[in-house]
Amino acid sequence: MLYALQFCAQQDSEYNFQRVQQFLSQLQPQRPCLVCLPESWLCFAKSSEQVLAVAEKHLYWRQRLAALCKRYGIWLAAGTLPVATSEGRYLAASFVFDDQGQERAQYNKIHLFDVTVADGTGTYHESKHTEAGEQVVVLDSPFGRLGLSVCYDMRFSELYRQQVQLGADILLVPSAFTVPTGRAHWHTLLRARAIESQCYVVAAGLYGRNNSDCAHNNGRETYGHSLIVSPWGEVQAELSHGEGWIAQPVNSEELNQRRESMPMHAHRQARKVSL
Repeated sequence: MLYALQFCAQQDSEYNFQRVQQFLSQLQPQRPCLVCLPESWLCFAKSSEQVLAVAEKHLYWRQRLAALCKRYGIWLAAGTLPVATSEGRYLAASFVFDDQGQERAQYNKIHLFDVTVADGTGTYHESKHTEAGEQVVVLDSPFGRLGLSVCYDMRFSELYRQQVQLGADILLVPSAFTVPTGRAHWHTLLRARAIESQCYVVAAGLYGRNNSDCAHNNGRETYGHSLIVSPWGEVQAELSHGEGWIAQPVNSEELNQRRESMPMHAHRQARKVSL
């Protein structure tokens, strides 16, 4: 069973961790299960100094997450955690833990969000303090092979093509999408990634709106609309607003049937286009 948590993160990491633990304690999952958290769930801060302080304690937070997985008997795709590297810089790292609390994979966000958006922030420059990853990551799990990515990565289809070549069945896309880009592109991008890859897509999103009961305390707004999309591009589960869970079982028979009836990957290999 696949679960995604939509969450309104704040600047206080301990508060965020305790809230996620509370959500997990209330979940009565069908096991085995994979729980997916959003991007930046642990620290949605105003300043890079705040993020760096969390990044320097990444081992502490990873140990606590591992303990949660063992306690609740879940696999966890832990959104992103900042991981300190060189002085003043960090990675946006997505970790996967198994139900015994073992760390199974780390993916470092490759495509960084250096863009201008028509919202209250305006200009984003993620690469100013975040180092880009370089490695495509796919791993085995009881649910199928998981392909890891983060938020802005979803705009770069070549990443997912590489994941499919490595045998991915389920694409995980933890996100903290802006509201303007979410309204314009969120559903289209995620459905496109599912259709072209013939994979499930699980996109857990941060949600927060100013002047509401679910607001981030850093002034930012995030889109929410957490989704689980089928290999046929159908939205099978969605939470548009607020906090909470979405869930969907993995149908391996459907996954295989879609790929057999429309063998896109074999056709791609047989008809490579010369540039």
